[in-house]
Amino acid sequence: MSEGRLKLIAGNAHPELAKAISEHMGVPLCDASVGRFPDGEIDIKIHDDVRGTDCFVLQPTCPPVNENWVELLLLIDCLRRASADRITAVMPYYGYARKDRKDEGRVPISAKVVANSLTGAGADRVLCLDMHAPQIQGFFDVPVDHLYAKPVMLKAIRQLQVVDPVIVTPDVGGTKMARSYARALGVEDLAIVDKTRKSGSEISVHNVIGEVDGRNVILVDDMISTGGSISEAAKILRTRGAKRIVLCVSHAVFCGPAVERLDTCPADVILVTDSIPRRGASPHQLSVVSIAPLIGNAITNIHQGKSVSSLFD
Repeated sequence: MSEGRLKLIAGNAHPELAKAISEHMGVPLCDASVGRFPDGEIDIKIHDDVRGTDCFVLQPTCPPVNENWVELLLLIDCLRRASADRITAVMPYYGYARKDRKDEGRVPISAKVVANSLTGAGADRVLCLDMHAPQIQGFFDVPVDHLYAKPVMLKAIRQLQVVDPVIVTPDVGGTKMARSYARALGVEDLAIVDKTRKSGSEISVHNVIGEVDGRNVILVDDMISTGGSISEAAKILRTRGAKRIVLCVSHAVFCGPAVERLDTCPADVILVTDSIPRRGASPHQLSVVSIAPLIGNAITNIHQGKSVSSLFD
């Protein structure tokens, strides 16, 4: 496919990121209207000709999740009915990813419902960043390109010049991500925060498995939602003697009491990506790194039929 046949279409979820991706790629956003009828229903019109084109719909399903999800579905349907050749749903943040299995009786597998809806609407492939549960890729019968924020985050971490760090994960499930960061930074020491979840927003931290006394720590995770887990983890790390504490998190959901919790936790720096737009107050330690070049390069490689995994190096 030629470069002239590549089309970028943005919904309302994250216009700042869409613009940054467009500028990085040197490809203008399609002329499209994504508005509302008086009763709140979504009204979409794409004014450019997209027949036979390679379309990339830029729409993270971040809060308000349901609004952004339905916008994405309708944009995909609109492009399919306008005879686009291929449609890729570009979702830097994949909402509903935490419900990836039946962990108790009589509950939905929400991540599968999202996958079914995307392909049902007409998506030919999906591009995501640091899914909460990477196995969600298997819910799709179309290609899924799963990017990692690690290359962008590593650059920011190195600029912070964190000396002799310990890489920490806030739970056992994050060990693989922590070890990946440790290898990239040439670090051997890992630590795990032992915790129990009481509810969706409350956790109890019991212990730190590993030695952090007198050490700088980099705590890595995929998302901050209400901030309970990670702020409590930072507190116990400080009580166990950790010096500089850097939180490195892909998705800054920041709902409920998250900003207040993070603002008062002992973290010195909170590194996040711009996968989710920042609205309202932010913790004073916040530092945002852009994934626009990473997403833009992935889109270019997909369009040109080149490797996407090469971007992980």
